[in-house]
Amino acid sequence: MSFCVLLLIVIIISMVYFVASKGVANFLSGEVKVSEFLFGTKWSPEADTPSYGAFPFISGSFLVTLLAALIASPLSICAALFMTEIVPGWGKKLLQPVIELLSGIPSVVYGFVGLSVIVPFLRDTLPGQGIGVAAGALVLSVMILPTITSVAADALASLPQNLKESSFALGATRWQTISRVILPTTFPAIMTGVVLGMARAFGEALAVQMVIGNAPFVPHSLFESASTLTSVITLGMGNTTMGSPQNNALWSMALVLMLMTFVFVLLVRMLERRNKI
Repeated sequence: MSFCVLLLIVIIISMVYFVASKGVANFLSGEVKVSEFLFGTKWSPEADTPSYGAFPFISGSFLVTLLAALIASPLSICAALFMTEIVPGWGKKLLQPVIELLSGIPSVVYGFVGLSVIVPFLRDTLPGQGIGVAAGALVLSVMILPTITSVAADALASLPQNLKESSFALGATRWQTISRVILPTTFPAIMTGVVLGMARAFGEALAVQMVIGNAPFVPHSLFESASTLTSVITLGMGNTTMGSPQNNALWSMALVLMLMTFVFVLLVRMLERRNKI
């Protein structure tokens, strides 16, 4: 048992050290400035005067993740309420298999469905070519639905029964109890599910890559092509030489992803401390 724990710690530290050492190589050698990398808007690593501005990819990742969370969170919370408070009997029997099915579908299937259904729909009904931020956000919102719904349903199910009974005893209706007692009490736990869903969306690569357009520009509209950190890494890592400035820039993006993962984990821990009913 102790050996397994020690091995896990060593693996995690080794991974962090490896990504960090590769990610800061350009900054230590003076090839790229930190400000240029984080806030530069031009990505042209193969030009005569290379530019390694990663801001378009960082902004694309945050934009798609936030939009996906805004779309998925209300739907997930409503689904969790439906399963636990509205019709806890057949509602859970109906939705639980659907949620488990969604969580087991591979990313490439989501991407292919988005490319075959969502992109043509957006192209025919809205401005643009269909591919872009909106398509990526819609695909990601479906992908993170199971995560948020499962956590929210567990939080609602763990709520002490006497809280709801006290509310009913004071004359509150079911909707008043849900809006003024249940949701405020379980809010930290529900937000934990939202943060976990955002972490899943922020690190997703293949599904988003298929529908977002992979353009190295800051999008000015939801219907314009954009790119994310994960898309650039997966598309470029196999086409660069290990140790080159371009390769190290991709590792710098991986370091940004890892740091964002730590931020999401920290947020989850903070919310868990508040989630004491």
